[in-house]
Amino acid sequence: MVDPITAEIIRAGFVSITEEMKTNLMRTAYNLIIYEAQDFTVGLFDAAGDPVSIGLGLPMFMGGLSDAIKAKLAFYGPDGMKPGDILLTNDAYIVGSHLNHMIFTLPIFHDGELVAFASSMAHWIDVGGVLGGTTTDIYAEGLQVPIVKIFKEGVQDDELTRLIATNVRFPDLAMGDLRAQIAAIRTGEVRMRAMLDRYGVAAVKASIAELFRRSEELARRAVTRIPDGEYAAEAYMDDDGVNPGRRIPVRVRVRVDGDTFTVDLSGMSPQVAGYFNSGATAGRSAAQVAFKCLTSSLESPINSGSLRPLEVILPPGTVVSATKPAAMRWWMTYPMTVVDCVFRAMADVLPDACVAGHHAELGMTHTYGVDQRTGRFFQFVGGPQGGGWGATSRADGQNATICVNDGDTHNAPVEVLEVKYPMVTVDEYALREDSGGPGRRRGGLGTRLRVRLRTPAHVDTWIERTACAPWGLAGGGDAAPNRVWVERADGEPVRFDNGKVTGFALAAGDSHVVELGGGGGFGSPYERPVEEVLADVRAGYVSVAAARSAYGVAVVADGSGGFTVDRAATEALRGAPDPGV
Repeated sequence: MVDPITAEIIRAGFVSITEEMKTNLMRTAYNLIIYEAQDFTVGLFDAAGDPVSIGLGLPMFMGGLSDAIKAKLAFYGPDGMKPGDILLTNDAYIVGSHLNHMIFTLPIFHDGELVAFASSMAHWIDVGGVLGGTTTDIYAEGLQVPIVKIFKEGVQDDELTRLIATNVRFPDLAMGDLRAQIAAIRTGEVRMRAMLDRYGVAAVKASIAELFRRSEELARRAVTRIPDGEYAAEAYMDDDGVNPGRRIPVRVRVRVDGDTFTVDLSGMSPQVAGYFNSGATAGRSAAQVAFKCLTSSLESPINSGSLRPLEVILPPGTVVSATKPAAMRWWMTYPMTVVDCVFRAMADVLPDACVAGHHAELGMTHTYGVDQRTGRFFQFVGGPQGGGWGATSRADGQNATICVNDGDTHNAPVEVLEVKYPMVTVDEYALREDSGGPGRRRGGLGTRLRVRLRTPAHVDTWIERTACAPWGLAGGGDAAPNRVWVERADGEPVRFDNGKVTGFALAAGDSHVVELGGGGGFGSPYERPVEEVLADVRAGYVSVAAARSAYGVAVVADGSGGFTVDRAATEALRGAPDPGV
């Protein structure tokens, strides 16, 4: 037993440790996608590999870290790990995602006993593999690192390090990120051992057990407030990148029984030929993200206890539980729509907790080539890009916000992009008028990003949900979907059938344009107050035409460059039957 004050101090200490790990990784990484976009997660775990504190990062990495640690434990066994060992893998079928995600894990010992782990998972910008084209198996996607010891009792394995560095296109960046991740987990080790020295192993273990117990109790209490029953929702994805136009179903069933919340993903599409698969860890993590949003406050901790009421049914071989050798380069797309569908399934019984559909896309582009001015190969990764989130019963959706599964990730500032990548110029990054779904609560707006090349290059995009628009709830309207195109230097647009483009040639002066969708609306648009619609028009969120057609509000120019409402026309419009949206 441990007294509650000590337990709370130790709990807060865990949070402080993971925040320091996160800060140190951000400050020492070489890779823009880590230190600017924050495409990483760090955490502390108990001796069984269960999460004690997660320093987000990406919510979708919660399961990846824990599953990787448990796989490393199973491979080496507790007796096969020594103080100073650092274990590494990027095995896509353990991590649940693509090979760019490197997971470093450091076992923490106290008086010879294995008591915890510090771990970091971060996105390396390149791990080899093909450029352009559609991959159909994991072998084309880059270097696969099985579970290995990159450090053995404090000594780095130079041969293994050289093997990794030789197989990536930017070894300086990769080795810098390797050192940054190791610095982060060593920070976790130092701080955790100091806590063990101060409070003792017994008190720390008891505090972890109490933390899990409290979190589980709160989560189960939240589940019992949900009416028992079975709930279902579905959506679809554009295609698998190999068979254009072949819709990929996303089906979710939720069962609530007392204090147990079950997410059944057995109706998901089988794994596909293209590279949009993800591993079972990602499927479970998507269910965890949705469950955490529905049952916990923002202030409650993320740990093993808070997820114990959740059960996930996930047979192998689906698009979110793919098995080898499925391609997984663009792994994150389907799990985001899984989260959206869980919200959609629960919307009738949890109207104040659920969110209408959102853009569910990173908006990433991959531009690469040889800079003719320097003769050097370059890769420019555009994004992540903000889109619109769905409205709720209480508020409009958020504008220009990163997709749900990417949590704390940021878009890189335009100024930073142009300094780091002088071969590109960002000509526009703006909100998309009319992209938010209409409703009593309006959906958030998506964005438009226009990037102009200053040297010839090729571009790949993996934009999804260009056909399945973000849906509204409770009578709210759908939002604009995602889309992408190329604009030639003379202004001529090149449109694509969907958002998947590989190896498309760009000349100097050409631009690629990504427009991310908005969020669905909530409630009837005719119930939105007239003054709020007018404010939306004045802000450039809603056009005059959409105010009339979707909201039944006649907005007219006031003669001085502004807008006002024609009250009589509005009364006539809103007095007519609601045309729906």
